[in-house]
Amino acid sequence: REAPIEFAETASMSMELMGLEHAEEVYPRETARRVRRKHLEGLLRIFPWIASIDSFQLWVYEHPHADAAARCRAWVDIRARFAPGIDWSGLEDALAHSWTAQMHLFVHPLYYIEYGIAQVAALQVWRSYRHGPRDAVAAYRRGLALGGTRPLPELFAAAGVRFDLSPNMLHELVAEVEAAMA
Repeated sequence: REAPIEFAETASMSMELMGLEHAEEVYPRETARRVRRKHLEGLLRIFPWIASIDSFQLWVYEHPHADAAARCRAWVDIRARFAPGIDWSGLEDALAHSWTAQMHLFVHPLYYIEYGIAQVAALQVWRSYRHGPRDAVAAYRRGLALGGTRPLPELFAAAGVRFDLSPNMLHELVAEVEAAMA
């Protein structure tokens, strides 16, 4: 039904998160706790990666004649901005070339940011689900039922979430993830 990719990704990411709330039905309690924590930790790590990939893509398009060494230097600077404090001592070459692991850079230019947009929306669906599953699922289904008939902000609103990528929203969602991991 031609929903925007951000909304299609929101649908699947939301299901992953809501499903995690029931991991004990599939795994022993301690394993479920570990699986949930690992998934949530991954969400916290993905945001700096998405910001890095998006910034790097913009840099590449702004510097179309940059050579390989310049691209690697730009990547190292970008990672220092979005993932500070990681010690790459002895692995500098691996860091400088780590951008090449992201296939989206090569086959889907300027696409990766959609995952960040979708994850912010999915975390909002999950937060609602944790505080009121029945209402959250009803809103989620209302949004899905619209398919691609509305612009993305309206689809998000129908699903009970805001199209909000502000620092305040991110702080709220990170706090929710941290609380769930406690």
